[in-house]
Amino acid sequence: MSPMPRVAFFTDSFHEINGVAHTSRQFDAFVRQRGLPFLNIHAGQRTQLKQDGPVWTLELKRSPIGFSLEQDMSFDLLFMRYRRIVADHLKDFGAELVHITGPSDVGMLGALAAYHLKLPLVASWHTNIHEFGGRRLAKMLSFLPPGMQRRIASFTEQEIILALSIQYYRLARVLLAPNLELVEQLQQRTGRPTFLMQRGVDTAFFSPEKRDRPGQELVIGYVGRLSPEKSVRALRDVERALLAAGVEGCRFVIVGDGHERTWLQENLQRVEFTGVLTGEDLSRAYANMDIFAFPSQTDTFGNVVLEALASGVPVVITSSGGPKYLVTHGVTGLVSADAQAFSQNVVALARDPDMRRRMRIRARDFVLCRYWRRIFEQVYDAYEYCLRATRPVPRRQAAPAIGRTPA
Repeated sequence: MSPMPRVAFFTDSFHEINGVAHTSRQFDAFVRQRGLPFLNIHAGQRTQLKQDGPVWTLELKRSPIGFSLEQDMSFDLLFMRYRRIVADHLKDFGAELVHITGPSDVGMLGALAAYHLKLPLVASWHTNIHEFGGRRLAKMLSFLPPGMQRRIASFTEQEIILALSIQYYRLARVLLAPNLELVEQLQQRTGRPTFLMQRGVDTAFFSPEKRDRPGQELVIGYVGRLSPEKSVRALRDVERALLAAGVEGCRFVIVGDGHERTWLQENLQRVEFTGVLTGEDLSRAYANMDIFAFPSQTDTFGNVVLEALASGVPVVITSSGGPKYLVTHGVTGLVSADAQAFSQNVVALARDPDMRRRMRIRARDFVLCRYWRRIFEQVYDAYEYCLRATRPVPRRQAAPAIGRTPA
């Protein structure tokens, strides 16, 4: 059995509250448990290197010269100042492969380091930044006529941001994607072998047993960033549909924070904003929900959907993006074709306690085999594929044909 490769992992996000950071922290925990050689490089409060056996951590402090992406994230325009420091640490660590998670300041630094050190590069797609950019631009152009607003946002999304993202991912030799739709698209548009990299969930931490809410009030929950790309304004339409249908005794519990919070506060009648929750407070918040309403159309996977299902909460989602692969319509939740159907599906679940009861059981059953361990073992299979594909073929030996990489 060949030794495990020495991996340098450049992640966009590690300490923040988002799906990339959560996955990166789980990956870090996996390699520590296995004792694998791993160099974790990400932004931090100060620049420092820590060594804990075979696992090294290099944190790089961002400068104030840049622009904000989220309330807890930014893009440092001067981040390339670390290229020599990073190259030295990669050499000291003996890195054999570089893995980047996206076109951030950290990811670009990792791609540059891999190029200069001639290391094979693996890139994982986590965020549909083109869709994020398109929706945020549309919001900024709200002063324009709707038709012009849509045309400008669509052109920018598809012809500029997506096109540049595809070029960026072509730098890698092997790609990882969180759902089958993206696996197909990336493989076709980049010509690179693409493997499936889904997500796991801690079913002991997220559990129906954490439910401790008294009373008969129906709670409709949401967890995530309160930002335009999450389509959270659809929750107002849900409340209006519930009122029009005569469904009483409902309230919203919204976990998270972001720029859309003010708008939601002004437009929802019965709502509780908890802010960002972690630990047991988060697991209890999920378990105390009766319906999880997730209107996002841009999520590539939907970690929060898995967490809700693990908590025994039926989920209502849209038919766009990765969450549709996590919900079986009519079994663990309801999949909505459009915004109107999304509101109607929440109303249908609110009116039918028997359907909610059945879905609670099946939702929990669905996630019991979603182990993080299996996910990261598959990532290491992709690493091995990348390393095999880059090793020189001995003379007089035919190179193996590389076709479509199985998902």
